[in-house]
Amino acid sequence: MKTDRRLTSAYQNADTVHFDDSSKIIFFSDVHRGDDSVSDEFTRNQNVFLHALNYYYKEGYEYIEVGDGDELWEYKNFSVIRLAHSDVFTVIKKFYDAGRFIMLYGNHNIYLKSKRFIKENYYEYYDEYNQIRVDLFRGLKPKEAVILKHKKTNQKILVLHGHQGDFMNDQLWFFSMLLLRYFWRYFHIVGFDNPTSPARNLYKRHKVEKVYCRWIEKHKMMLICGHTHRPKFPKADDLPYFNTGCCIRTRGLSGIEIVDGKIQMVDWRIAAGENGELRVHRTVVRGPVPIEKYDYKNNPYSAQCISCDDDD
Repeated sequence: MKTDRRLTSAYQNADTVHFDDSSKIIFFSDVHRGDDSVSDEFTRNQNVFLHALNYYYKEGYEYIEVGDGDELWEYKNFSVIRLAHSDVFTVIKKFYDAGRFIMLYGNHNIYLKSKRFIKENYYEYYDEYNQIRVDLFRGLKPKEAVILKHKKTNQKILVLHGHQGDFMNDQLWFFSMLLLRYFWRYFHIVGFDNPTSPARNLYKRHKVEKVYCRWIEKHKMMLICGHTHRPKFPKADDLPYFNTGCCIRTRGLSGIEIVDGKIQMVDWRIAAGENGELRVHRTVVRGPVPIEKYDYKNNPYSAQCISCDDDD
């Protein structure tokens, strides 16, 4: 019940963003940008992610980062993250300056709830080479959730990170952060997994997903989130639960696109061509499916939450 209340509260306080069939939106979650050290899992996919962002910027997409963009649990100093991945932030700033960037916060960057933290860390930074202060994301207002509302059909899509109501990552987030920063971070380097994370704990992950589905079934609304690191695209007659996956997989990254009034899941990875050259490839792995199919008026959904029990 706690998760239901937290998801409902996030929905009730969410800003509404209108879209239509001409809109292009890319959702990435759980990027976990770190300090480029051994413990920074994002480093191996930085070039793939950078290529993907450049593609989406040139194609006119809006970028919605669905929480846990920066790994602020492990690294308390944001400046080391910005320096480690300066090329990535340069492209994100292009989205931001064009009015095409929305940042949601998750449990690992929950510090973004603080206006003071945002102002001190994200508005500007000191350029040591030129010895001047430079704007980064001045005026940035990270959100817990947004509601995408179709201009014509009024169909709504709730977008949030998905940690809401997850006891260890929501109510006890500060305790979990301390454990990760001063304990599990170092054990992870040598191969041990953090049992409090749904990304590392299969039982916890499925439990969280079942709660998502109960909320969808109760409120009759499409949901896009992250948090579990498991990509999810509903099969026929399943509840409309979508999960972006994450950007720290060993084989690349996954995301969800909305384009031409349709939704699809994509995979980005480095693959070898016939001549042995390495290239970054984008592959549509699920969809495209018209978004209106997931409107309750057109699809009353399954009475069972079976989609959360099955692997893709």
